Amino acid sequence: MAASRPKPPVPASVRRFSVAARARRAVRRYFGFSRRETSGFVVLLLLLGLWLALPALLRPALPTYNPAPDQRRLDAWATALAARRTARPAFVSRYPRRSYAARERVPQVPLAAFDPNTFSARDWQARGLPAWLAERLVKYRAAVGGFRAKEQLRKAYGLSDTTYARLAPYLQLPDQLPPREPRSFVKGENRFPERKPFEARPGFAAKPRNLVAFDLNAADTTQLMQIRGIGRGYARRVVEYRQRLGGFRQANQLAEIYALHDAPDLVDSLRKYTFVAPGFAPALLDVNTASFEVLQAHPYVGKRLARVLVAYRQQHGPFQQPTDLRKIRVLDEATFDKMLPYIVVR
Repeated sequence: MAASRPKPPVPASVRRFSVAARARRAVRRYFGFSRRETSGFVVLLLLLGLWLALPALLRPALPTYNPAPDQRRLDAWATALAARRTARPAFVSRYPRRSYAARERVPQVPLAAFDPNTFSARDWQARGLPAWLAERLVKYRAAVGGFRAKEQLRKAYGLSDTTYARLAPYLQLPDQLPPREPRSFVKGENRFPERKPFEARPGFAAKPRNLVAFDLNAADTTQLMQIRGIGRGYARRVVEYRQRLGGFRQANQLAEIYALHDAPDLVDSLRKYTFVAPGFAPALLDVNTASFEVLQAHPYVGKRLARVLVAYRQQHGPFQQPTDLRKIRVLDEATFDKMLPYIVVR
């Protein structure tokens, strides 16, 4: 059997050509376009170019702006305004500035022992005090009737501790005021004979000391004002609250009055001298026929609950019994218990 012949070597140029051919085939395989795809790509480019050029083609031609006429018109208006302009008068303030005379410079003197009760404002200034403080010390001395001790001078407003420590060794005054002598009084003696005993002012009747309890629901402002601490304003608020409420069922309801929230002592005085008659029947409020204004005026209803009551009876019809009010969610149990004696369903 004959031996196989070896293949002849491939020239380098042929090898380079085959590598380039394989690369071109790979590029064409993955990135090449067919004739139809190339035609579509060209049409797409044409459409994009037309879309970009369309605004410029459809935009109307704007006229060229010439600013010369407008500038001439503005110049004419400026000339007319300048001709009408009148010189403004100089501003004169209603509050002219005051001129204060310069204070005289007082020559200083060395410190030596001195009596502050004989000093004038100028003497204090000569010891290094400013003019305003020197005048204040003179007025303070006149107000206290003269300095009797150093501690009085130390209490002067504006006198610093440093200034006082500098002047204190030279003050011819004791450090402390003398102790007060105890006074003895005889029992029953009037210590202030010049004062007159208390008398009621004209037009104001003295309040009775022994007051008989009265009916809270029948009392007027005059009768309420007989209680100590109850003036015209408090009495008027008690009567107004009673009218809005329909009458008090118990004296504890007085604490609900807004004006008496911070006055528990006045509430106790009202409870002490007033009572609610047994069997008293308050004025009833018909929740089916009362208007919004009447409902919101009641202290236990208010504006928010009155609005809900009116809306509820319009949507669901009139209430059949007072317990139907429990169906209203905004009405809590405590408010319902307070309202129950004052409402009626007809």
